[in-house]
This record gives sequence, C-alpha cells and structure tokens, in this order.
Amino acid sequence: MARSDLSDITAFLSVAREGSFTRAAAKLGVSQSALSQTVRNLEARLGLRLLTRTTRKLSPTEAGERLIQSVGPRLDEIEAELSALTALRETPAGTVRIAAGEHAAEMLLWPVIERLLPDYPDITIEIVIDNGLTDIVEQRLDAGVRLGEQVAKDMVAVRISPDVRMAVVGTPGYFATHPKPKTPRDLTMHNCVNIRLPTAGGIYAWEFKKGGRELNVRVEGQLVFNSATLAVKAALAGVGLAFVPEQRVLSQLESGQLVRVLSDWCPSFSGFHLYYPSRRQPTPAFVVVANALRQGIQVPSAPR
Repeated sequence: MARSDLSDITAFLSVAREGSFTRAAAKLGVSQSALSQTVRNLEARLGLRLLTRTTRKLSPTEAGERLIQSVGPRLDEIEAELSALTALRETPAGTVRIAAGEHAAEMLLWPVIERLLPDYPDITIEIVIDNGLTDIVEQRLDAGVRLGEQVAKDMVAVRISPDVRMAVVGTPGYFATHPKPKTPRDLTMHNCVNIRLPTAGGIYAWEFKKGGRELNVRVEGQLVFNSATLAVKAALAGVGLAFVPEQRVLSQLESGQLVRVLSDWCPSFSGFHLYYPSRRQPTPAFVVVANALRQGIQVPSAPR
C-alpha cells in the first residue's frame, strides 16, 4: 500500500465518523475542498464509491462501511501505540480529551486541571462539554465523566467525587408569596424551572425517593433550559424553584440567598466517575490526569 493510500484512508475515516466534510476538515486542519478531493481520489484509485452524498446526509456505502469496520480499528491501534511511545519521554506529553457534563466539568475537572497544568507543560487537555450520553469510543475521546449508575459495564470506572444529592431550591422572596412544598406532589402548584434532556429531547421529570418510595414529578413553569447554570440563575432571580445538584448551590444556601425544601426526599446516589475503554492502552499523559482526578486537589508533582 502506498503511503498516500494510508493518508487518504485516514481522511476518509474521519469524514465517515464525523458524518460531515466540514467537521472532519476542521478536525484535521485542512480545507473542506481539499478533504473532499482526497476522498474522491481514494474512490477513483479503488474504483469504488465509499460515501453516499446528498444535500442533507452523508453516509458510507457498503464498501465504505467494510473499510471502516476492517481498517478503522487497526489504524486506531497504530495511533494508540504511537501515543504510548511517549512513555519513553522523561515527562508525559500529549493531548487528553474528556467528555463531561457542564456541572462535572466546572466543579470536578477544572479545579484539578487548574493545579495540574503548570507542572505538566507538555500535556494538553481538551474538555468537551456534553450533557448527553456521549459514545466516547465513537467520538475518539480518551475518557468521559458520568454518574456511576450511567457507566457501561465494559468500561473502566474511577470514582472522582463523593456521592451526589439533588436539591430543590428557591429564594426567600419566592417563598414569601408561595407556600413551601411539603411533598413532591406539591410542586405541581409551583413555578418550576424545567431542564430539557439532551439525549431524547424530553423534559426531565424530577426524581425523588423516601423510605423506599420513589416518585417522579413532571413540573411546570415559565422557563426551560438545557443548562443547570441557567436554572440556578433563574432560581436566584426569584422566578421559581430549581432542581439542581446540591454542590452547585452550597454557597447560596449558606449565605441565605436560596432556601432548600424537600431535603428528606432527596437521598444521595452514586457520584461521578471517570470512565474509559478497558481495551485501550492509557497514555502516560492520561495516567497523570486520571490519577490527579482520583486524588482530587492532591495533584502529584511532575518529575524534575
């Protein structure tokens, strides 16, 4: 196989995985026209069409799918082995890409990364904010962060946070004109800030549990977000009640800006975990980041 074929196949795989010439070109750092020509040249040399192009959709043909399934994993293995060679360096180097929801990125990843980077100037960390259940293998990410109950069983999972609790919060001003709910069902009489789920696109039903009894309540209100940050801002503005991770509003609860209700209906559940494929050989850079996250703010010193 000519070296140009290998390069062109890599380009084709990027387009197929991204489902877009535009996204693949941005990822590879080339122009869209150059990438399109590269794929056309590969198709011409093989005498086969690898992609079906329409105005709305880009998908692999049967030949293209076979190329993805047969060659793609082998190129991934080569790339992983090349990355592993960085172990021969005196200090870890390379890029670590992690997918995480907004809350986990802000409250768990950033405090550790902020302390880690100065000691490891050759490590680059890319945080992909994604509140959905991203397929990190398909997206070629090194790892992801999810609640323990959401991690697939074939993944290696490392706990990086204590157990998590949710909190129903509102301002003292809001409760001055609205009675505090005594049970989750009372929330139907309140103006609540809804969250739209990124996966199915539906509105999240607030989940409660007490004494073995589980209760999901579909609340109503004037605002719908796909961000807990904005839900907190809305609650602080006195618009209504928000249902957010407890850790996100601790300072506002302590200062009295927000008041918590239904605390006895919000038990703890499994905390956040860093997860990654068990079959993938972690790079030295990834090991440094994973260990730092496991230890929280106790970031190890870089070798001198």
